[in-house]
Amino acid sequence: MRTCANTYAAATFPAGQFGIPHSIRVIWPAQSFSYPYIKRFFGNISFVVLLNLLVKPGWVVVENLVQDRLGHEAFGTFTALFTLATIVASVSDLGTTQLTTKRVAATPEFLTEYFPTLLPLKGGLSALFLVATVGIGWLLGYRGHTLTLLALTGGGLLLAQYTLFLRGVLQAHQRFNTDALLSVLEKFLLLGMVLALLPIGITLNNYVGARSVAIGFTFVVLYGLVTRLYGRVKFRLRWDQARTVLKASLPLAFITLVYGLNERIDMLMLERLVSAQEASYYAAAYRWCDTMMMYLWTVLPLFFAKFAHATARPTEQRDLLWFGQRVVTVPMLLICGFVLFRGEVLFWQFGNSTPLEVARMALCLKILFVSVLIHAFFAIYSTLLTSTNHERPVSWLVAASIVLNVGLNLLLLPKLGAVAGAINTLVCAVFVSVGYLWLVQRRTGIAVPWNWLGRLGLAFGLLCAVWVGLQAGLRLHWLIESIVAGIAFVGILFLTGILRLSELRLLLEKRSKGENY
Repeated sequence: MRTCANTYAAATFPAGQFGIPHSIRVIWPAQSFSYPYIKRFFGNISFVVLLNLLVKPGWVVVENLVQDRLGHEAFGTFTALFTLATIVASVSDLGTTQLTTKRVAATPEFLTEYFPTLLPLKGGLSALFLVATVGIGWLLGYRGHTLTLLALTGGGLLLAQYTLFLRGVLQAHQRFNTDALLSVLEKFLLLGMVLALLPIGITLNNYVGARSVAIGFTFVVLYGLVTRLYGRVKFRLRWDQARTVLKASLPLAFITLVYGLNERIDMLMLERLVSAQEASYYAAAYRWCDTMMMYLWTVLPLFFAKFAHATARPTEQRDLLWFGQRVVTVPMLLICGFVLFRGEVLFWQFGNSTPLEVARMALCLKILFVSVLIHAFFAIYSTLLTSTNHERPVSWLVAASIVLNVGLNLLLLPKLGAVAGAINTLVCAVFVSVGYLWLVQRRTGIAVPWNWLGRLGLAFGLLCAVWVGLQAGLRLHWLIESIVAGIAFVGILFLTGILRLSELRLLLEKRSKGENY
């Protein structure tokens, strides 16, 4: 703890002041770019983000078009089915993906010893949970063709969960660029298939079918790649190994369950308690929220693997956390600022919706993006905790958030509909984020970078001030206004010390001979 405290002091005050010698300056987090492992890791992150920027925004635009073509009632029904299937599919993993990533990252021999058991175990769990998905749907009142659509959706998502498990092996071996390519393959395929369906008329049936085909093809490609890299695995289910794995992974499984419920239960409750239309409004807003959060969900698994890989090196974990605080938060500040001030333009495709419906979706969007802003600051602390064997307190924290969320939903959904779902999501985001900070300080011994949090908060405040000034004084077109605000934001980052020219020079200098990026 003393080391962390000294490091934090060095990060707060210039070297040579307050008794801090010049030699301590090397542990200023701004210098972390000089560490080869962080510099290489930054290259991995940049590649992942670039690929997602090339594919996923296009997918959001297409899905908006699909929702507009299908109508709010039909798409609201699909949203509820997809939500239920997503929750069950995430639980079906029983924490084995995160456990495997952690164990293989720390001990590569785990793959050879346990994979013959893990692969058939995952297959059996997927089949079992597919039956559970259909059974839960029947209990919730779905019948006939709707139940068939639920089965198809659930089967596809369970296969996608298996794909995530195989990708975890690549992440554990630090093959982040290969994993990045596979992370966008499904969306790329689905984008092409949906665009091909639009001229002939898209229906709920062929839309669900297209999703299943894209997931299946991605799974085949990934399974073939893993086999090529690590050899063909003969299935050999050993029950003693299965029991050992499941016992170790259950805390992670509980986390997966509570996270899935916490993030998705609003749409399911809206469709069941209020109407499919309200669920559709919320889904339209949440889609943009989910898309922008994909930056976090793309980057944070990389940090999960790096934190786990550095388990025995707390100094390296600290450097990764302080570096990650900026990498995770900075891009989201500009995105959140745009949505809060110009979010309504994101619904330009909804020509079949009334102005009142568009306004309702925009209001939900802006409330949801305040919760995105909260996650941008604090989600990395959850990643640190779960990658360093603190899954249990995190799971109980998120479980408490679910209880809060469900209670607020029962109270507010009948009165406010989709808007209530957005408000409840924000309240729960604040609740869990405060808990993450408390747990990190209490359990990890790694200093929270309050200095960086303060600077990032100041930068967002200044960005909002710029945007208010632009709207009050100039009344520009939204695109020009956003470009001006973005340029101003770059200046704000340098003004607040979040970015430094010395760091950029380190990142842009020619790669050292022999370094593997």
